[in-house]
Amino acid sequence: MTVSLAQIRAQHPGAFTHACPTRTVLDHVMSRWGVLVLCELGEGTRRWSELRREVDGISEKMLGQTLRVLVADGLVERESRPTVPPHVDYRLTERGRALVDRMLPLLAWIGENADAMLGGRRD
Repeated sequence: MTVSLAQIRAQHPGAFTHACPTRTVLDHVMSRWGVLVLCELGEGTRRWSELRREVDGISEKMLGQTLRVLVADGLVERESRPTVPPHVDYRLTERGRALVDRMLPLLAWIGENADAMLGGRRD
């Protein structure tokens, strides 16, 4: 099923305009760290330390910020257990799972095309 931006705007007038909430959501889920954290959680429930290890290059500060945003957006669920030391699990919500299912084909395309697009250049 192919959908165009024009069709989306026809169904949701004002979508993706300057002051529309869709721009904020787009920023949250399509940021470099947002995408990688969501896709890692697509593999299953993770603890903070596991995410830090698996999302290569993310700083503690950015992981914390990213998780707070994704939890507030309702894409990720945070479960804290009262143990010593504290045990906190993160998992996708149903909305988060639906999003990741749609994002994975894009990531597969990027994985297949990145080398050809960027060649040997270093940015």
